[in-house]
Amino acid sequence: MVYFPTILFALGEGAVIPLIPVFATELGADVPLAALVTSALVIGQLCGNIPSGWLVSKIGERFTMVYAGLAAMLAGVGMLMASSLLLLTAAVFVLGFCAAAFGLARHAFMTTRVPIRFRARLLSLLGGCFRLGVFVGPFVAAGLISLTGTELSTVWFLLACVAVLVVLVLFGPDPERTIPALLKPTGAAVAEDTGEVVTGSIPVADQRGVFRTMWAYRTVLARLGISAACLSAVRSARQVILPLWGVSLGLDATTIALVVGISGAIDFALFYASGQVMDRFGRIWAAMPALSLMGLGFVALSFTHDLDSAMLWYGTFAAVLGVGNGLSSGILLTFGADLAPERDPAAFLGSWRTLTDAGGAAAPVAVSAITAAFSLSLATGLMGVVALVGAIGFLRWTPKYLPRKPE
Repeated sequence: MVYFPTILFALGEGAVIPLIPVFATELGADVPLAALVTSALVIGQLCGNIPSGWLVSKIGERFTMVYAGLAAMLAGVGMLMASSLLLLTAAVFVLGFCAAAFGLARHAFMTTRVPIRFRARLLSLLGGCFRLGVFVGPFVAAGLISLTGTELSTVWFLLACVAVLVVLVLFGPDPERTIPALLKPTGAAVAEDTGEVVTGSIPVADQRGVFRTMWAYRTVLARLGISAACLSAVRSARQVILPLWGVSLGLDATTIALVVGISGAIDFALFYASGQVMDRFGRIWAAMPALSLMGLGFVALSFTHDLDSAMLWYGTFAAVLGVGNGLSSGILLTFGADLAPERDPAAFLGSWRTLTDAGGAAAPVAVSAITAAFSLSLATGLMGVVALVGAIGFLRWTPKYLPRKPE
C-alpha cells in the first residue's frame, strides 16, 4: 500500500512521456512546438506543488492521491480525444499537475510515518519507484506499440494503471490509519526565523497555510533549498546533454540510445546506495559525493569534444554521470522530510518541491540557450559548475540545519 501505488503511477506516466512529442507532431506541430507541448508536463508539475501542499494539509494524503488519480484519468481521456494542440497541451499539463499531487502526498505520508533511523533508505526506495517507471515505461510502450500498432495504446496503459491505483488506494487498507504518525526526535526541527536547530521541546504546529509556511521557513528554503535546486538542475541537464553530445559527435541514434541506456541502468542500479549512506553516515556523505561526481564529470566532458578519443570519453563520462545520479537518489526527498515541520509537513514540502522542480525545469532551457548562443561544451561545463556550487552549498548549510549523523 505504500510503494505499489507509486510504481503504478510511475509506470503509466513513464510509458506515455516518450510518446508526447509523437502525439504533438501527429497534430501538426513542428519540432520546437512539440518540445513546448512536452514541456507542459514539467510546467504542470511545477505549478502543482504548492496547491498540492494545501490539499494534502486539508484532506490528507489518501484522498489527495484519489483525486490526483481521477484527474490523471481525465488527462488520459483528453490525450485520447485531443483534436488540437491546445487540448493535448492542456491534458499534458494536467498530468504533470497530478504527478505533483501524487508525489507530494506520498512524500508527506513518508515524512510523518517513517522512523528517522531508516528514513533515507525508505525514501530512496520511493525515489527508486519513480526511477523504475522512467526506466521500464519506455520498454512497455515499445511492446504495446508493436502489439497494437498504435501509439495511443500507451495512453490506455496509463488509464489502466491509474484506475487500479485509485481502486487500491480507495478500497485497500489505509496506511494513514494502520501506520501511526512518528514524530521526529527533539532537536530535528528547524526554527522558523533563522533556521537554527531547535534544542528545546517542539510545540504543536498550527496549520498556517502554504504562503505563511514559505515565509516562516524562508531562510532554510533560500539556503538548502537553492542547493537542492542545483542538484535537480544537474539531474535534468544530464537527460538533455547526453543525447545532444552524441548527436554533436555524429553518432547514430542506436549508439546514442545504447550509451544513454547504460547510463540510466547504472543510475537505477544504485538508487538504494544513497539511502544506506545517508542513514549510516549522515546526509552530507551522500549529497557531496553525488554532486561532486556529476560536477567533475560535466566539467571534464566539456573538454573532450574535439579529442581523437571523444567517443570513448563520451561513454566513460556518461557512466560517471550515471553513478553520480544514482548516488543522489532520495536525497531531495530525505532533506525535505528532515526539514519539514513534524505535524503538518505538506505545506513546507510543497514549497521545497517547487524549488527543486524549478531547478529541473530551468536547466534544459538554460542548456538550449547557451548552446544556441555559444556551444554545447560551454553549456556542459557550466552545468558542472552548477553542480559544484550545489555541493558547496550542501557542505556549508547541511551541518547548520541537520546533524551530521542521524541518531
